[in-house]
Amino acid sequence: MRHSYKRNALHLALSVACAIGSAGLAAAESLPAPRAEHVFDIPAGPLGQALTRFGDRTGLRLVVASEWLAGQRSAGLRGTYDLQDGIRQLLAGTGLRARLSGDTLLLEQVADDGQALELGVTSIESSGLWLGEVSEGSGSYTKGRSRAATGLAMSLRETPQSISVITRQRIEDQSLNSIGEVLEQAPGINVQSPGSDRLYVYSRGLAIDNYQYDGMPTTSFAFTQALPQALADMASYDQVEVLRGATGLLSGAGEPSGTVNLIRKKPTETFQGRFTVGAGSWDLYRSEIDVSGPLSESGHVRGRAVAAYQQNNSFVDHLQQEKTTLYGILEADLSETTRLTFGVDYLRSDPRGFSTTGLPVIDRNGQRFHTSRSDNAASRDSSNEQSSLTTFASLEQKLDAGWTLKLSLNHLYGKRDYDSIIVGTTTGFIDAQSGDRLRYTATKGDNTQEQRGLELRLSGPFQALGREHELVAGFSYQDYENRRNGYGNLLANGSSNNGVSGLPVNYYQWNNRAPVASYNFNREDDDINQWQNGVYLATRLKPTDDLAVILGTRVSNYRYDARLDYHVASLMPYATHDNMRANGEVTPYAGIVYDLDDSHSLYASYTSIFKPQPYRERSGRLLEPREGDNYELGLKSAFYDGRLNTALSVFEVRLDNDSIADGTLNGNSLITAYRASRTRTRGADLEVSGEIRPDWQLAASYSHSVVKDADGERVKAHIPVELLKVFTTYRLPGALNRLTVGGGINWQSGIHMDVDNWQLPAVARVSQGSFATVNLMGRYQLAEDWTLSARVNNLFDKHYLSALDENFYSASWGSPRSFIVTSQYTF
Repeated sequence: MRHSYKRNALHLALSVACAIGSAGLAAAESLPAPRAEHVFDIPAGPLGQALTRFGDRTGLRLVVASEWLAGQRSAGLRGTYDLQDGIRQLLAGTGLRARLSGDTLLLEQVADDGQALELGVTSIESSGLWLGEVSEGSGSYTKGRSRAATGLAMSLRETPQSISVITRQRIEDQSLNSIGEVLEQAPGINVQSPGSDRLYVYSRGLAIDNYQYDGMPTTSFAFTQALPQALADMASYDQVEVLRGATGLLSGAGEPSGTVNLIRKKPTETFQGRFTVGAGSWDLYRSEIDVSGPLSESGHVRGRAVAAYQQNNSFVDHLQQEKTTLYGILEADLSETTRLTFGVDYLRSDPRGFSTTGLPVIDRNGQRFHTSRSDNAASRDSSNEQSSLTTFASLEQKLDAGWTLKLSLNHLYGKRDYDSIIVGTTTGFIDAQSGDRLRYTATKGDNTQEQRGLELRLSGPFQALGREHELVAGFSYQDYENRRNGYGNLLANGSSNNGVSGLPVNYYQWNNRAPVASYNFNREDDDINQWQNGVYLATRLKPTDDLAVILGTRVSNYRYDARLDYHVASLMPYATHDNMRANGEVTPYAGIVYDLDDSHSLYASYTSIFKPQPYRERSGRLLEPREGDNYELGLKSAFYDGRLNTALSVFEVRLDNDSIADGTLNGNSLITAYRASRTRTRGADLEVSGEIRPDWQLAASYSHSVVKDADGERVKAHIPVELLKVFTTYRLPGALNRLTVGGGINWQSGIHMDVDNWQLPAVARVSQGSFATVNLMGRYQLAEDWTLSARVNNLFDKHYLSALDENFYSASWGSPRSFIVTSQYTF
């Protein structure tokens, strides 16, 4: 297997540092005096898996050449050992030995004469691949461990739910610079963007609104159109985990669709840096710089700084984007067992020609209205400037017997200033012949959002009935405030038409030039407050070597308050106040994993669902909270010591009070109404990710999910039932080994939406048939520290509707064929 120069240089530096730091340890097999004894319960099996468990237990990072693990097995390790005796016992008979550098164990192969073999520049593999939780530097499309499901560090195979990861290598191979682009490639995920920087993300036929940063939950409401999560730039992140299914154990109130966990980049123990520039279609220009390494001679203080800047136009007329990202993080080892982390993440997005909706797709007769892909529903000077500042910190304390106590804090402040004039179908349906019957809608205002989060987590192993088990217990707190002050409804001499008002506009003639807006009402108080806390407990019991039982529960308290007060000139003031409370809400979790052999495991899991929702019936009354159950069965496999993972699962979600679009509110045709329904979602997921042979990475997935109501009728048809996603890269052998080529296909089944509005003669349907897009990439190693990459999206320039918006009766076109060329220099 060949690996990048940079990664091997880093490992060589580690080995040199290790040799210098252990000058008194001339004996090849010796280790420094251990800090403490540990209780181990590692069964016999593949050496890679045994080392994973050893790293989990001791908190050490391991670096080892991947080929040295191929076919190797360990007799296991049970009992109380210090570090030195434990690793010797685990490596007995393997021809390997260990050397310690800080919190890293460097494994070396021993020659017949007892000397360590030379560490070749193409033979070192970072433990971050299958022996850890970091993907950077692994070169892989999979990872080793995750805590997303229960808070317990488990391999993907050991996790009794569907979990996928978009690694750093995948992000760079496909130039996935935004969270939307990442999620478009994630298994089982459908992304619809009915407006710039506005994302609707669906999994298993349901919307995702659970976002985490390094496992810390945050709050999002898609209907507020102010989502800092949707702005996330991948320059700051090592990987993105996507857990499909309910995650109430850690998140509390949440959808049964899934959770997106963005894992930030961490400081490195040795100096490294990279500078990246790129250019692409529609005047796209992007630059990134990323520098990391020790900030003290001892290496006990480490830091990392990342900056990215991007500007671009769009295939949509008059749409321009400018985006800035700044990220910094510090780690300090206060002692051998205490680590402090502090970081700041700043984002600013400043689009022009910004639209919150898609394009008209229904005319006044209920027929399909056809638009160009370049059409824009917004005026040229419409804007939606957003910025967010996130500060985060954690203090991690390693305790005796392998236990760890961690306190994590997160604070997010976001601000939005918008001034937008759009032409949309919420103000009428177009006359296809003349282009008339539409009106302007104007909105202007500012929006601030503040979130605070805290989590205290205790985790570690314990002994019972002669076996070692694991336990995690925690307390979490979330506080969310959203404040908006705005103006709306551009009027012509105060005219009004059944609540739909505005200056008339001809769609064919307006050329995205709107008149200067005047506003007639002021939302003086438009506030949302959400607060929740909870305690949770989960344990992973090991009755036998082959069986794991995961049990957990969470008790949550939840509060939601929304207040809207506005007044319209010459009309009575209008006010609403919505309030929801839930105390002592119990969310159980249960999972079981049975190892069929060294590679294959069967699993089953169950969790309950509780989610208050801000949607209204036609009468204006809020829907009751969603409640239900989530079941999943599956088969997972891990090959080549975890470098290749596969998963097959079937699932069922049963929901009460699910929200189904149901026309508009009585007396207000601008606001979509919903009805509460009992629904059932059934489906299956299939995924393969990782290294299928040296230098060949593959990520392939198929998902099927359909939502039906109590009458057995399909609902939420604007979400595709089937998704197929494949992407692969291969580094050519021999004289062509500087070249990596790759490509893939994204296919989805057909979607449709029914438009039910009093202005139409009958219910109208908008459909998009099944379609596929093809993507290609290539990367050439110009020098050991310099690469040149190119990527083509939608190679055959497929025309398709990527989003159907039931709220605005609109649709959005998918991106045409495009390219991006990127050059990266490492130092």
